[in-house]
Amino acid sequence: MKILVFSDSHSSRRFMRQCVDVLQPDGIIHLGDMVQDGEVLSEEYPQLPYYQVAGNCDRGRVVPGFPEIRVEELGGVRIYMTHGHLQGVKLYLDKLILDAQRCRADVILYGHTHEPDCRRLPEGQWIMNPGSAGYGGTAGLILIEGGSAECRIVRQRDMEEAL
Repeated sequence: MKILVFSDSHSSRRFMRQCVDVLQPDGIIHLGDMVQDGEVLSEEYPQLPYYQVAGNCDRGRVVPGFPEIRVEELGGVRIYMTHGHLQGVKLYLDKLILDAQRCRADVILYGHTHEPDCRRLPEGQWIMNPGSAGYGGTAGLILIEGGSAECRIVRQRDMEEAL
Protein backbone atom coordinates (compact mmCIF):
# COMPACT_ATOMS: atom_id res chain seq x y z
CA MET A 1 0.00 0.00 0.00
CA LYS A 2 1.29 3.48 -0.96
CA ILE A 3 0.09 6.56 0.89
CA LEU A 4 1.02 10.03 -0.35
CA VAL A 5 1.39 12.72 2.31
CA PHE A 6 1.06 16.43 1.57
CA SER A 7 1.19 19.51 3.75
CA ASP A 8 1.31 23.26 3.33
CA SER A 9 0.09 23.32 -0.26
CA HIS A 10 -1.05 26.95 0.12
CA SER A 11 -3.28 26.91 -2.99
CA SER A 12 -0.67 25.31 -5.25
CA ARG A 13 -1.96 21.98 -6.55
CA ARG A 14 0.21 21.23 -9.61
CA PHE A 15 2.89 19.28 -7.70
CA MET A 16 0.25 17.33 -5.78
CA ARG A 17 -1.47 16.25 -9.01
CA GLN A 18 1.89 15.32 -10.51
CA CYS A 19 2.69 13.11 -7.49
CA VAL A 20 -0.67 11.33 -7.69
CA ASP A 21 -0.33 10.75 -11.43
CA VAL A 22 3.26 9.46 -11.23
CA LEU A 23 3.17 7.47 -7.98
CA GLN A 24 -0.38 6.06 -8.28
CA PRO A 25 -0.99 5.91 -4.52
CA ASP A 26 -3.61 3.88 -2.70
CA GLY A 27 -4.54 6.85 -0.50
CA ILE A 28 -3.78 10.50 0.24
CA ILE A 29 -3.17 12.40 3.48
CA HIS A 30 -3.19 16.22 3.63
CA LEU A 31 -1.83 17.77 6.83
CA GLY A 32 -3.38 21.19 6.44
CA ASP A 33 -2.71 24.71 5.37
CA MET A 34 -5.19 24.90 2.65
CA VAL A 35 -7.62 22.07 3.23
CA GLN A 36 -9.43 23.30 0.11
CA ASP A 37 -6.50 22.01 -1.94
CA GLY A 38 -7.01 18.59 -0.45
CA GLU A 39 -10.74 18.71 -1.05
CA VAL A 40 -10.16 19.57 -4.72
CA LEU A 41 -7.69 16.69 -5.01
CA SER A 42 -10.14 14.26 -3.43
CA GLU A 43 -12.78 15.34 -5.97
CA GLU A 44 -10.34 14.88 -8.86
CA TYR A 45 -9.30 11.40 -7.65
CA PRO A 46 -12.51 10.06 -6.06
CA GLN A 47 -11.27 6.46 -6.14
CA LEU A 48 -8.60 7.22 -3.51
CA PRO A 49 -9.29 7.21 0.23
CA TYR A 50 -8.53 10.64 1.60
CA TYR A 51 -7.57 11.78 5.12
CA GLN A 52 -7.11 15.38 6.21
CA VAL A 53 -6.47 17.63 9.20
CA ALA A 54 -6.69 21.42 9.42
CA GLY A 55 -3.69 23.70 9.84
CA ASN A 56 -3.28 27.15 11.34
CA CYS A 57 -4.03 28.86 7.99
CA ASP A 58 -7.31 26.94 7.73
CA ARG A 59 -9.01 28.78 10.61
CA GLY A 60 -12.24 30.28 9.34
CA ARG A 61 -12.06 28.12 6.21
CA VAL A 62 -13.33 24.87 7.71
CA VAL A 63 -16.50 23.92 9.54
CA PRO A 64 -16.37 24.03 13.34
CA GLY A 65 -15.07 20.76 14.73
CA PHE A 66 -12.95 19.94 11.67
CA PRO A 67 -10.17 17.66 13.03
CA GLU A 68 -6.75 19.12 13.81
CA ILE A 69 -5.48 15.76 15.02
CA ARG A 70 -6.44 12.42 13.52
CA VAL A 71 -5.34 8.84 14.11
CA GLU A 72 -6.05 6.18 11.48
CA GLU A 73 -5.00 2.58 11.06
CA LEU A 74 -4.05 1.83 7.46
CA GLY A 75 -2.79 -1.61 6.47
CA GLY A 76 -2.18 -2.49 10.11
CA VAL A 77 -0.09 0.67 10.70
CA ARG A 78 -1.32 3.29 13.17
CA ILE A 79 -0.78 6.81 11.76
CA TYR A 80 -0.93 10.01 13.83
CA MET A 81 -1.71 13.09 11.72
CA THR A 82 -1.50 16.74 12.72
CA HIS A 83 -0.42 20.00 11.17
CA GLY A 84 1.85 20.63 14.15
CA HIS A 85 0.99 24.19 15.15
CA LEU A 86 -0.82 22.93 18.27
CA GLN A 87 2.28 21.02 19.37
CA GLY A 88 4.74 23.86 18.75
CA VAL A 89 6.78 21.95 16.15
CA LYS A 90 8.66 25.05 15.03
CA LEU A 91 10.38 25.06 18.43
CA TYR A 92 10.59 21.39 19.41
CA LEU A 93 9.09 17.97 18.63
CA ASP A 94 8.84 16.61 22.18
CA LYS A 95 5.11 17.33 22.65
CA LEU A 96 4.27 15.95 19.21
CA ILE A 97 6.19 12.74 19.83
CA LEU A 98 4.72 12.27 23.30
CA ASP A 99 1.14 12.84 22.04
CA ALA A 100 1.65 10.38 19.18
CA GLN A 101 3.24 7.76 21.43
CA ARG A 102 0.25 8.01 23.78
CA CYS A 103 -1.88 7.07 20.77
CA ARG A 104 0.42 4.10 20.05
CA ALA A 105 1.31 5.52 16.64
CA ASP A 106 3.71 3.68 14.34
CA VAL A 107 4.03 6.72 12.05
CA ILE A 108 3.94 10.35 13.23
CA LEU A 109 3.06 12.94 10.59
CA TYR A 110 3.27 16.71 10.93
CA GLY A 111 3.72 19.81 8.75
CA HIS A 112 3.80 23.54 9.52
CA THR A 113 7.57 24.13 9.26
CA HIS A 114 7.77 23.65 5.45
CA GLU A 115 10.99 21.67 6.12
CA PRO A 116 10.99 18.01 5.02
CA ASP A 117 12.06 15.57 7.72
CA CYS A 118 11.89 11.78 7.64
CA ARG A 119 13.58 9.47 10.12
CA ARG A 120 13.08 6.67 12.56
CA LEU A 121 12.98 7.45 16.25
CA PRO A 122 15.01 5.34 18.70
CA GLU A 123 11.71 3.81 19.92
CA GLY A 124 11.03 2.55 16.37
CA GLN A 125 8.34 4.94 15.14
CA TRP A 126 8.73 6.88 11.93
CA ILE A 127 8.41 10.66 12.16
CA MET A 128 7.84 12.56 8.94
CA ASN A 129 7.19 16.11 7.85
CA PRO A 130 6.55 16.08 4.10
CA GLY A 131 7.66 19.71 3.82
CA SER A 132 5.65 22.05 1.64
CA ALA A 133 3.84 20.82 -1.45
CA GLY A 134 3.20 24.45 -2.38
CA TYR A 135 6.42 26.27 -1.65
CA GLY A 136 9.06 23.56 -1.66
CA GLY A 137 7.77 20.90 -4.01
CA THR A 138 8.12 18.08 -1.49
CA ALA A 139 5.78 15.34 -0.26
CA GLY A 140 5.97 12.22 1.84
CA LEU A 141 5.44 8.62 0.87
CA ILE A 142 4.47 5.84 3.27
CA LEU A 143 4.93 2.30 2.00
CA ILE A 144 2.99 -0.26 4.04
CA GLU A 145 3.48 -3.98 3.70
CA GLY A 146 2.67 -6.74 6.15
CA GLY A 147 1.68 -4.31 8.90
CA SER A 148 5.01 -2.50 8.71
CA ALA A 149 5.82 0.95 7.30
CA GLU A 150 8.73 2.61 5.53
CA CYS A 151 8.69 6.36 4.92
CA ARG A 152 10.54 8.70 2.58
CA ILE A 153 10.48 12.18 1.10
CA VAL A 154 9.55 12.74 -2.55
CA ARG A 155 10.85 15.86 -4.31
CA GLN A 156 9.78 17.84 -7.37
CA ARG A 157 12.83 16.63 -9.32
CA ASP A 158 11.86 12.98 -8.62
CA MET A 159 8.49 13.60 -10.30
CA GLU A 160 10.05 15.43 -13.25
CA GLU A 161 12.55 12.59 -13.82
CA ALA A 162 9.71 10.05 -13.74
CA LEU A 163 7.78 11.80 -16.51
